[in-house]
Amino acid sequence: MSVVLALISLTGALTLFLNERRFNQILIPLVAFSAGGLLGGAFFHLIPEAIQNSGNNIYTFLWIVIGFVVFFIFEQFIHFHHCRTEGPKHIEAFSYLAIISDNLHNFLDGVSIAAAFVIDIRLGIAASLAVVVHEIPHELGNFSVLVRGGFSRKKALLFNFLSSLSFLVGGVLTYFLSFQHSIKFLIPFAAGNFIYIAASNLVPEIHKDCHIIRRNLVHFFAFLFGLGLLFLARIYLGE
Repeated sequence: MSVVLALISLTGALTLFLNERRFNQILIPLVAFSAGGLLGGAFFHLIPEAIQNSGNNIYTFLWIVIGFVVFFIFEQFIHFHHCRTEGPKHIEAFSYLAIISDNLHNFLDGVSIAAAFVIDIRLGIAASLAVVVHEIPHELGNFSVLVRGGFSRKKALLFNFLSSLSFLVGGVLTYFLSFQHSIKFLIPFAAGNFIYIAASNLVPEIHKDCHIIRRNLVHFFAFLFGLGLLFLARIYLGE
């Protein structure tokens, strides 16, 4: 999975063959697809598994909320520094802040997937699928941020690749901790992460796009496709 994520981090190289107009045309449908995939991963896989392992009690849902709130706090921190560093002279500082954000994001993805695999290999496959479908537009978006921030395309690709290695750190750390501590709480925590990313980051990006009925329909069906893909994974993985 780490190899897959590393390869996904290099998807920005595809933009070398696309002009900006074509790149923007495919980016929003990919964002819609990933939003559906993340919500499908949370509601069809992670939350049912959390209830099955920890029970249908308030603490299971509390961990979902904690997972949501942790990402909310983190994003508030990023926005705070963005506001303080915005401007032509400091835009590169924001680019480095985006790299820090991407590292933490990938680290938590590694934690989520490792925790899922430790509990049930089928859950791990489903969580991996949810991560893959949202990482493609995420890495493309992060690549474009770095380029706009003054990085060359080659340097932006390098930093994206290095950030993907934090996924491996999160996964390995979680795996070894699982021998000494119960990590069941990480499943609802990851569900909260997935819900936050989809609802707070991805869906608003879709709504920013121009409101043309044909494009809106493309986004809607891309969203349903991502949701349906994780639903079918739930059915055929037989969790």
